[in-house]
Amino acid sequence: MTYDLFIGDQTFSSWSLRGWLMFEKFGIPVRVNMVGLYAGTMAADLAPLAPARLVPVMRLPDGVVVGDTLAMAETLAERHPQAGLWPADPAARALARWMVAEMHSGYGALRAACPMQLLHRYEGFAPPAEVLADLARIEEMWTLARDRHGADGPWLFGAYSLADVFFAPVAARIAGYGLPVGPGAAAYVAQVLEETAFRQWRAQGLVTRYDPVPYAMDLPVAPWPGPVPLEARAVAGTEAENAACPYSGKPVTDVLEIGGRRIGFCNPGCRDKTVNDPGAWPKFMALLG
Repeated sequence: MTYDLFIGDQTFSSWSLRGWLMFEKFGIPVRVNMVGLYAGTMAADLAPLAPARLVPVMRLPDGVVVGDTLAMAETLAERHPQAGLWPADPAARALARWMVAEMHSGYGALRAACPMQLLHRYEGFAPPAEVLADLARIEEMWTLARDRHGADGPWLFGAYSLADVFFAPVAARIAGYGLPVGPGAAAYVAQVLEETAFRQWRAQGLVTRYDPVPYAMDLPVAPWPGPVPLEARAVAGTEAENAACPYSGKPVTDVLEIGGRRIGFCNPGCRDKTVNDPGAWPKFMALLG
């Protein structure tokens, strides 16, 4: 029972990130399809999914199409009650739904001033008062969730839930613009940035290059504030210590070098996403030893 998920971009599309995390973090089988969000083909790409006009969109195994991340979240929670998308405790679940709905419809100042971008951290960004007010509200809600329901794990409600799915791009905005938050919120942002699925999403997105870069600001930049990736580089040739790609099992055609070792992959995309953050890929790290 595999779904189809249609996303627009991995470096800049916050809504696409939410859609993907709903599947990835809860083990729901999915095929990911890219839509030309910045290539100008989005309307044509989504035409077979009418009335969808924005990403992400999912197509159920029976062909039913569902758009909008909140509708997608509730549909998946209904269809997969054992996956744990919402907290099990009724009080926690009610608060999580409140937080997700508020995030879905609110924080307009933060969205407008700080579009999600996973390339780097802008230095010297001065958030206006409206953004600071959004941040204060976000911290209030995060603290409430953690204090009431977060004792059993590092996420907003202890275990990872749809609340963390919906606030992942918010954490990315705080990181990407160096926004001022208190120690508790900063620790949560770091948790999001260190999480394997988020790192994989970012590493995959960095494979795509943009000219011009969407939402670019005339500000100095610093390295992305997540975990510092292991040093690796793409190299020419097909000579590698492994004969099969660690992801697909297909024959090696493209190679990277890391620590003096040559590891092969079945295509440039597999290689390049690994170069971007080797430690984000458990199958690669297992091969590396």
